Amino acid sequence: MTQARIYVAGHHGLVGSAIVRALHAGGHTNIVTRSHRELELTDQAQVRDFFRSERIGQVYLAAARVGGIHANNTYPAEFIYDNLMVQANVVHEAWRNGVHKLLFLGSSCIYPRLAPQPIPEEALMSGALEPTNEAYAMAKIAGIKLCESYNRQYGTDYRSVMPTNLYGPGDNYHPENSHVIPALVRRFHEARVSDAPEVAIWGSGKPMREFLYVDDMAAAGIFVMQLDHALHAASTGPLHSHLNVGTGEDVTIAELARLVAGVVGYRGRIRFDTSKPDGTPRKLLDVSRLTQLGWQAGTPLDEGLRRTYGAFLASGAGADRRAAA
Repeated sequence: MTQARIYVAGHHGLVGSAIVRALHAGGHTNIVTRSHRELELTDQAQVRDFFRSERIGQVYLAAARVGGIHANNTYPAEFIYDNLMVQANVVHEAWRNGVHKLLFLGSSCIYPRLAPQPIPEEALMSGALEPTNEAYAMAKIAGIKLCESYNRQYGTDYRSVMPTNLYGPGDNYHPENSHVIPALVRRFHEARVSDAPEVAIWGSGKPMREFLYVDDMAAAGIFVMQLDHALHAASTGPLHSHLNVGTGEDVTIAELARLVAGVVGYRGRIRFDTSKPDGTPRKLLDVSRLTQLGWQAGTPLDEGLRRTYGAFLASGAGADRRAAA
């Protein structure tokens, strides 16, 4: 039996690369990828031509403009425009070309800033969003509703998963636009190399965050994609079709900083800069639905951080900094 051609959008990114690794490990060989240079997903004509010519059977939509608090707060127009366009083009052209199964990857920032903890899927659109990443969150909410709308009107099987904060190999270590774990890995590594007496961390250190190793996320995404349709439908609903993906455990930013410093080997002082924003006070996902369906995360945070630091050192930038020591 011929395997369906699986298109992984965003295969160079943190999540997309992990999905490709997981699909290869599962024996899938018919994987289709395109770099940003080869296919501009915000361009409807390019996306239309791609789906017309490639005979895609399934889609993992992991392509997105992503970043941390600084990037989200500085470039809100780019975050909402680019993500809306990518989602609309890929979902619409997938449907136009007969793709029945698609997995949309969202983000836990879709939930209200002061959502109940842990956050159930039903909390979506029940309150105001965190202002620092509202534009990105609105785009991701639109992506969920896009999939639900095509399912309701056209009978497609487009599913959505909402991962908590992700980290791992393939992350972005940009000094300003990265998420918290890669930012901390880079900052503590450079501080260790330069023997800096202290490292300043944004905010008070009190907010609590949940972190999921990206290869666990990829495994969860494939698990959800392969769920029996009736079982998936029974666990979700036509207007609440998304599933949370996380560990069900969280730590304070202060605890995380100490963990990363320990993994990196930095022994200087950690100072919290309270003039910088904290963001959402707490963001722990209720993962009971996915647990009941039979999936749980398998990588403890300390082990995931060790693997992440190893990947950082093995990367070009990480190797250069290690050599400089």
